[in-house]
Amino acid sequence: MHTFKVTATCLLTLGLSISGCNSQNNNADNENKTSSAPEEWVSNPVDYVNPFIGTEGVYNHRQAANVVPGAVVPHGMFNFGPEHAYTKDLLKESERMTKQVLGEKGRIPVGPGGYNYGASRIKGFSFTRLSGTGCLGASGDIPVLPFTSAIKHSPDTDMLDAYYSAGFTHQNETATPGYYQVKMDNGVDVELSATTRTGIARFTFDNPEQAKLLFRSSYSQLGSGDAYTKIDQEKGEITGHVTSGNFCGYLGEFNRRDYYTLHFVAKLDVPISGTGGWQDDTVTKNSDSAKGGMGYGEKGIPKLGKGSGAWVDLDLSQQKTVTMTVGISYVSLANARENLAKEQTETLVNSSQTKEKSFEEVRKEAYQTWNKTLEKVKVVSTNKDKLTTFYTALFHSQFHPNVFSDVNGEYLGFDQKVHKINNKQKAQYANFSGWDVYRSQLQLVTLLDATRGSDIAQSLYNQAQQYNGVWDRWTHNSGATGVMSGDPSTIAIANFAAFGATGFDIKGAYQSLLKAANEPTSFDLSDEGCPVFCRGQHPSLDQWQSINYISDQSNSWEGASETLEQASADFALSQLASKLGDNASSQALLTRSGYWKNLFNPQATKEAGYIQGRNKDGTWKADFDANSEHLFVEGSPAQYLWMIPFDGNGLKEMVGGDKVMANRLDNHFHKPDGSWVLFRDSATYSDVSNQPSIASPWMYLFTGQAYKTQDTVRATIDLLWNNTTKGIPGQDDLGQMSSWYVFSALGIYPLLPGRADMVLASPIFSKTKIGNLTINAPNTSSENRYITSLKVNNIDSSKSWIDDSYISAPVKLDFELSSVPNTQWGAKTADRPLSFSTDNSAVGDK
Repeated sequence: MHTFKVTATCLLTLGLSISGCNSQNNNADNENKTSSAPEEWVSNPVDYVNPFIGTEGVYNHRQAANVVPGAVVPHGMFNFGPEHAYTKDLLKESERMTKQVLGEKGRIPVGPGGYNYGASRIKGFSFTRLSGTGCLGASGDIPVLPFTSAIKHSPDTDMLDAYYSAGFTHQNETATPGYYQVKMDNGVDVELSATTRTGIARFTFDNPEQAKLLFRSSYSQLGSGDAYTKIDQEKGEITGHVTSGNFCGYLGEFNRRDYYTLHFVAKLDVPISGTGGWQDDTVTKNSDSAKGGMGYGEKGIPKLGKGSGAWVDLDLSQQKTVTMTVGISYVSLANARENLAKEQTETLVNSSQTKEKSFEEVRKEAYQTWNKTLEKVKVVSTNKDKLTTFYTALFHSQFHPNVFSDVNGEYLGFDQKVHKINNKQKAQYANFSGWDVYRSQLQLVTLLDATRGSDIAQSLYNQAQQYNGVWDRWTHNSGATGVMSGDPSTIAIANFAAFGATGFDIKGAYQSLLKAANEPTSFDLSDEGCPVFCRGQHPSLDQWQSINYISDQSNSWEGASETLEQASADFALSQLASKLGDNASSQALLTRSGYWKNLFNPQATKEAGYIQGRNKDGTWKADFDANSEHLFVEGSPAQYLWMIPFDGNGLKEMVGGDKVMANRLDNHFHKPDGSWVLFRDSATYSDVSNQPSIASPWMYLFTGQAYKTQDTVRATIDLLWNNTTKGIPGQDDLGQMSSWYVFSALGIYPLLPGRADMVLASPIFSKTKIGNLTINAPNTSSENRYITSLKVNNIDSSKSWIDDSYISAPVKLDFELSSVPNTQWGAKTADRPLSFSTDNSAVGDK
């Protein structure tokens, strides 16, 4: 088993040349230069995962992928790992952070998820974390700090957690799937592992004299409304809860509220020799309880000086290693206890008796669980760097959504009431980053496990039923946050159905979504929470129905962005309606999906047409700048132009035909000198590290120049992704960006929302298998990136896409690749991907 420690970083310059990354690139040719021995699938892919990939920002610490090394199993509720503390050195990278932390005494985490490779101190190890979020405030609940000094003052008054934290170096840190270890500078060696709903820690103290554990119960990532900690010294047990929320709360008032409570029970295997607690600035020695939240501050950032927690002194006279087992629940303390009892005990062979699992047993089970998940995508390769980058991306894509129900089936619903899953559902899931994951992550999850996909779909439907029929676009635990734009839930449900998830109430979900698409709610007609947290599932749906676009005077976060998002949602719902036999609704929704054309202004600039915001009276929004980053959500008009994946042919006709569209794409991906521009340059160019641009490389297919898609996808893979701490471009967004890499590396991508057709590029591995799909590319290499020919089930094909036959039956793709583009492959109109236009017909030959 490989354990990953320090990894050399890879620096991307503005011109996207790479220094320090030659290992992967130089070895890229080795895919077809292995020994003559028969090809074999890579065994134990879990050993190729490097959890530290993406933990460091390319330019500074605020630009990391925000992934979280730690102990978690696939889609686990419990994610056990370090919460880093700011230092003055790290704050120097950001004037804004320096002002908020030192000047305004705000309690701000180093990064979403709590972990950042640039940090050097740890303030605790929390029980829950989300991976890859852009916003701060996602969980980070109940950090526990092993501590070896006297309690001198309240941790709530400790600026930068300078006293109540411990230094560490990456040389003393390791991580593998399901396991995390660090030897801190205070002499405590920390080891963590987890099951779905429980965690286990092993703390070994070099200096046991003042050994303590601090339970910082109120210290959720961006504060808490309330917290409680209780110590039972006789039982060696600590219990409590935290009530929190505030995801992205610093961006607007709506989310500065409580919407979930996490209950916990922690059990120690050594005696507790002393106790104490604190609230705000008051420390109470010998206390066995503490109560009080941090609050969320006036502007969504909690202030220094508020909170509560407790500590236990440890009697290490008999042993230096303390084992702590933890159970959590979002329902009750009783359920947390039951989760712990069920998941960390095992029945003895030939006996009805049970025993507690050891740390090594839990760690081994977590390792095996990850291996089984990763083995669902089989690869032939001998290139360690490529395998590590690939399987780490697959690993990151399988963190979310998270199991949210307890072992007894209970969970807290969006109505803040306790519900129980029915016998058709194995688990309720939470943490749905809709605007991100509808694009490819949920499709990948479903391809690997259709039952899990069905359960996630049912979970979204359950939440909507508990929330007056509203499908929230970004759910965090038991709360609707409204973050981002569009109606991603509709696309997600259509995707689940298309990709083989059939074990949920698909008809009920469809009827709910259809109603939401046609009947404006009070949320749709309200600007509450806008712009970032607009509460409506279909913001300003009345405008969509009357003027057939979302205007600049609407209840949305940028009407132009919302128009494109709603067009994709209507298209996806039209495909689901057709699947269920509701042809009338399918046709009506397909017509509505063409409303994006109402915002195409052929004279937006003197040079070219763009999607442009429009006023409610029909006039164009003034002061248009195609390269502005402030007219669309997280992107520019130049980037959003290509976000019409279901009607590429319609877009091509709008911009002026094959040659014009291909030329505009060329200028979008390349500077005048021909160099690639794929990442965080001028908004004139693409940014394939963020959602609005991730489909853009595939849009060449609609021009007939499929070889340019092959080249651009490979360039993105080669230049932006690698086996280093800077090896993920931008925030990973709960696995969405990693799922993009996985599909792209396989040479396939689910471009059309609500359909399981795959568009094609060139695979980077000689042989792969996912689900029913086997992909062969025996001569692939860094140079051999162009498709010369393709056979689908042994029949020649010149199409740049495949239909969804692979969902229900075996399909084999045999690629012949070359270093020379075949400009004719995929060039004919009949060979291009399906394109659905407002005349209700599909362009392309099925």
